Amino acid sequence: NIEEWPQRGGANGSLRFEVELKHAANAGLVNALSLIQPIKDKYSDVTFADLFQLASATAIEEAGGPKIPMKYGRVDVSGPNECPEEGRLPGKYQCIRLCLCLETTNLIAFLCCLDAGPPSPADHLREVFYRMGLNDKEIVALSGAHTLGRSRPERSGWGKPETKYTKDGPGTPGGQSWTVQWLKFDNSYFKDIKAKRDEDLLVLPTDA
Repeated sequence: NIEEWPQRGGANGSLRFEVELKHAANAGLVNALSLIQPIKDKYSDVTFADLFQLASATAIEEAGGPKIPMKYGRVDVSGPNECPEEGRLPGKYQCIRLCLCLETTNLIAFLCCLDAGPPSPADHLREVFYRMGLNDKEIVALSGAHTLGRSRPERSGWGKPETKYTKDGPGTPGGQSWTVQWLKFDNSYFKDIKAKRDEDLLVLPTDA
């Protein structure tokens, strides 16, 4: 139902406002906005919503992925008061436990109980994306976008400051990637997650 769609989010250009850029899940995206702003200034009739989608589609194609047909005409929200509240995207999944340590001569056993929050990382993803209308298959496909890019601990709280795959860039060096060739769009994310063969590759609780 098209009337219900605004309740579930969508491409509406709200990310251009500072209040949304300050969301923890959007840390670092101000750099991407700074690259798009000159294009918006030159072609003022094109909305930010369309430009954000075009940038994503172009990046995927340039990285070796499929050509994504673009349709234009998305409408930008008019002000920061229309930005979504924080917490609509996946956060740092944490399972809070109360642990009792029993120490013997050669053994330390941990009895853990009182889990808080979603019972599993998968449930956490479902909690976030079901409300946006995605199903399990689409959530898995969306997670596959981690085949591109890196995580930086100073932004997301995850990953190493640098690895053998990221210490020399390209672009700004550093961060930890999910894949060896983190500028190539392929299915190596799914292969590397299952193999767990390299400590320099990032694996989040919601990845495994």
